[in-house]
Amino acid sequence: MIELHLASPPEVVNVGAGIHGVRKRRDVFRLPDLWQLHVYNYTADLTVDGTTYAVTPGCVSLTPAGASVQFDYLGRSEHLYAHFRPRVSGQPSHVPVVQDAAAIAPLLSTLLRSAIESSPSGSGRTTAEVWTALWRIADLTPATTETGHPAVATAIAYIEANLAQPLTVPALARLAGVSHNHLTRLFQHETGQTVIAYIRTRRMNRARHLLVSSTLSIPAVAASVGIPDLQAFNKTCHRELGASPRAVRNAVAGAGPAG
Repeated sequence: MIELHLASPPEVVNVGAGIHGVRKRRDVFRLPDLWQLHVYNYTADLTVDGTTYAVTPGCVSLTPAGASVQFDYLGRSEHLYAHFRPRVSGQPSHVPVVQDAAAIAPLLSTLLRSAIESSPSGSGRTTAEVWTALWRIADLTPATTETGHPAVATAIAYIEANLAQPLTVPALARLAGVSHNHLTRLFQHETGQTVIAYIRTRRMNRARHLLVSSTLSIPAVAASVGIPDLQAFNKTCHRELGASPRAVRNAVAGAGPAG
């Protein structure tokens, strides 16, 4: 988790749309005094100070100033970004480096595109749009990451950033520094769900978003949510979403264009 100060509007230095992965499949860089906000419309690996995160369409990332950043692209990749300096005042928000923006991803894209359109002449509006986007991202973070048991906060932050990877309760317990049984009890108390049920819910929320809001193939969606076995993915979709992956996608397409 990282601390982000949002009590005062940030100093927005640059906003734009970046296109990468065309000439080379890897970018490595560092911005010494600027934070980075990215809203993604592609699948790639993002490595920040040695920790690798899987990003997929609908994900957002926040990278503190001075962090070493590496992007590994699968092909042409476009994202929206803002470079900014937070103004240190008030209580900080605690946010993951990477999280799934799910239902608010279109809103975040709209805010950043509005910021781009108003830059550079409308600097006040640019700042307002980016500040709003940052607050919406901070509000995504489950309350337990700020107010609950630190073991649950650690486990949730890791789950949110690694939904595409294999996740087990013993591994999460080791990461959180508690026993398997203790994490299970804490998780049930704070979230009302078992660890496995929480992971399944978050994976299916992301799967629904990708099926509805992206053109990723169904096998790619399955892999992006950590269920690469298509038969298992179909069964889970039927159980959790009430329909097959194709039916979930077609139902929205039949209703008209998505916003």
